[in-house]
Amino acid sequence: MVVKKGNRGGMGGEDAEEELKRDPLQAILLADSFATLFRPITLERPKVLLPIVNAPMIDYTLAWLESAGVEEVFVFCCAHSKQVINYLQNSDWFDQPNFSVTTIESYNSTSAGDALRLIYEKNVINGDFILVTGDTVSNMSLTQALKEHKERRRKDSNAVMTMVIKQSKPSSKTHQTRLGTEELFIAIDPDTKQLLHYEDKADTLKGTVSLDKGLLIENSSVSLHNDKQDCYIDICSPEVLSLFTDNFDYQHLRRHFVKGLLVDDIMGYKIFTHEIHSSYAARIDNYRSYDTISKDIIQRWTYPLVPDVQFFGNSVAKPERQGTYRASDVGLSRFAKIGPFTVIGSGTTVGSYTEVSNSVIGESCTIGSNVSIDGCYIWDNVTIEDGCKLKHAIVCDGVIIKSEAVLEAGVVLSFKVVIGQGFVVPAYSKVSLLQQPVKQDSDEELEYADNNSGPIETTSISNTPKYFEDELKTELSDSQMQAVSEVGNGGLGFIWSVSEGAHEDEWRHSVAPIPVDRLVEIIKKQAAELEISNDDGNILPPSGELEPNSMNDSDEDARDDDAHFEKEVEATFLRAVDENVKEEHVILEVNSLRLSYNLTATDCASSLFYAIMKLALDTPHGSPGELVKNVAGVILKWNKVLKYYLASIDDEIEVIQKFEEMCLDSTDYSTLFVEILHLLYDKDVLQEDAILNWASEKEEAEDSDKLFVKQAEKFIQWLNEASEEEEEEE
Repeated sequence: MVVKKGNRGGMGGEDAEEELKRDPLQAILLADSFATLFRPITLERPKVLLPIVNAPMIDYTLAWLESAGVEEVFVFCCAHSKQVINYLQNSDWFDQPNFSVTTIESYNSTSAGDALRLIYEKNVINGDFILVTGDTVSNMSLTQALKEHKERRRKDSNAVMTMVIKQSKPSSKTHQTRLGTEELFIAIDPDTKQLLHYEDKADTLKGTVSLDKGLLIENSSVSLHNDKQDCYIDICSPEVLSLFTDNFDYQHLRRHFVKGLLVDDIMGYKIFTHEIHSSYAARIDNYRSYDTISKDIIQRWTYPLVPDVQFFGNSVAKPERQGTYRASDVGLSRFAKIGPFTVIGSGTTVGSYTEVSNSVIGESCTIGSNVSIDGCYIWDNVTIEDGCKLKHAIVCDGVIIKSEAVLEAGVVLSFKVVIGQGFVVPAYSKVSLLQQPVKQDSDEELEYADNNSGPIETTSISNTPKYFEDELKTELSDSQMQAVSEVGNGGLGFIWSVSEGAHEDEWRHSVAPIPVDRLVEIIKKQAAELEISNDDGNILPPSGELEPNSMNDSDEDARDDDAHFEKEVEATFLRAVDENVKEEHVILEVNSLRLSYNLTATDCASSLFYAIMKLALDTPHGSPGELVKNVAGVILKWNKVLKYYLASIDDEIEVIQKFEEMCLDSTDYSTLFVEILHLLYDKDVLQEDAILNWASEKEEAEDSDKLFVKQAEKFIQWLNEASEEEEEEE
């Protein structure tokens, strides 16, 4: 069924009707990123038409806007504008009742500022409007944010914009969020929610941020945050468009417009923030955020925009156990193995003894036998021959990977590339049929190719034939024939070189996890800098966080971040089980996640324990006794990994508390609490002191919190008596 207003997940709402009935709510959707972070792919196809979990990005954005009560959307098209317009014309978006989609085309706009100035000239915006990019995935309701914006506008006509933000704690090691974006420093008036400072290019290596003295003098209270994510969803008054028209130096939405208004003390325009908590909102800004948001979709944080619910542009895939989705007509060999958190699209075939995990496979792909695919995004009409190995890579439409070839972590293969037999594509390589542009201007240039890229056929979104190699070879110029030899015997494609100083950006923004050796380098470097900087006293605490009294944290936000971490650890653990990964490698991967989320070993212990117990619960069992056997088997195999993170009694108590939570959520476990607690004690996962201290801490608790302590009274009494006997013997 098609997602409609008012569905679960925070989208729409009956309360919006009265607020929106006067004027139709309008939105401007920028279908051009005005950046080059997705090159070489965006030389051939606009970013908004790239698939994320087998549906074009723009469909997620439009589906959310439609469900949130927007009635008119103006889609601004520039790079590959014909492709965007043709796609929308051939879709159902132009035929929706009470939801109008109109395209505005430009051939010479080079920035978001140019786009908004052109829209202002068209005179199509009649009132407050939503400003988003076509790479936004969200399920938030706009009702409350709109209400706040309109109320502020009634009191103060200078309140021209409301920015949507969300909690997202950056890693203290990399200073990146989980979306791969830079650490953001913002100052907010805690009472009015007015934005006072915005800085995403702060000197994060030294952990410093500079605030104007006037800001502190004029505001009695200021909250400074480094744990907020800019969702790039803005509610704007019509004055925003005229401000862009009056200021031709406004090009970038944040770098120029937002910062320009914040430092302008003459006109007095104000920007406010609206923070969301339980809803989802994120922008696909780079390859890492592409990976992160894909996982969030698969793990259903974006409900109802998920693989098993029909919305425009996606094909429904049936959900299966361990977060796997498969279209009804997938051809799966009897001996193929599909691991957790994997989506396989319609018409795809998978050969014998092939293993796929944590990946998205598009439609009409042919995957041979003995192939290994982990953490990859395989788009449509891809052919992968026998014996290939792919890890954390993006493979675009029409690619052919010949037998025994290997894609190392972070590889991107653009449209119709052919990788030769047995060829190993080095980590973080980008391969394209187009030569790398000679001239690199800035990060604000258009997505499409310049004159140095070579005249190769542009990929169509609806037609990417598999068998094209001979045809393409006849179209290549002499200068491009070298591409045949760059990617192995029988291959076709240019390996793009990484510019000097850009190597760090490759692994920072890749779909591959940040390598452990890189994290170790960062930690050593920061430790050395901390030692030097401590002499001056001009550095933030070693955690990289701002001082607690300058923060305004929300418990709900922290739980949201912890939940994401728990999901990531579960996915890592299930992959380890599926692929029989060595224990020390699992510990390395979990440590990498811990550093990325800036969490503790205790968080790792709790999340690993949850993953272990959930696996036991998901393993088929016909009786409580069989479930206990499942738990014993999983604990026996992964005891060493779990014990690695149980360094103290407090860590073990955290595990007991986590088990209490699971028992409250699971009727299967709730009746087995004592038996499994005894099992964990027998297997040396929990020490006697941990269990006794846990019980002691519950003595002053309310009765409702003593449910499992009461169940375990006899076991606790036995432990106490045994402890007393030992003391007497001594």
